[in-house]
Amino acid sequence: MQTLEVVGMSTKTILLIDNELYVREILELCFKDLAGWNVVVADSVLEGIQKAEIEHPDAIVLDLSMHSINCFQYLNEFRNKPENQAIPIVLMSGALRWLQPEFLKQNKIAGVISKPFNPLQIPVQIAKILGWDYVPISYL
Repeated sequence: MQTLEVVGMSTKTILLIDNELYVREILELCFKDLAGWNVVVADSVLEGIQKAEIEHPDAIVLDLSMHSINCFQYLNEFRNKPENQAIPIVLMSGALRWLQPEFLKQNKIAGVISKPFNPLQIPVQIAKILGWDYVPISYL
């Protein structure tokens, strides 16, 4: 029988927003199986914001390729509530060239991960961006 052991960490909750089912499934497995994080999934920004209001995640991972600029309007409305201001957002994007530092700062984005991504490294990258300790789960 295999059991999971997380060493010296409290369990984090990630809200994953991506409209591609297979990408959501891969990321959800990586977050759960490699990092031991709880994962809440949504396939749109609106659904994600609704879930964030209920679940109060520790961080949001948002696929930018699925969204128009309107997603930032929704995110800014979400951020207007004091209880949501401290939730960091990490973008995933294949179009990093247009993401200027001023734009990221204005929209309170903690960091950006380039697509395509390495599934085995994604929890490490997110933990580094967010300043979280990362201890991979060991299987006994």
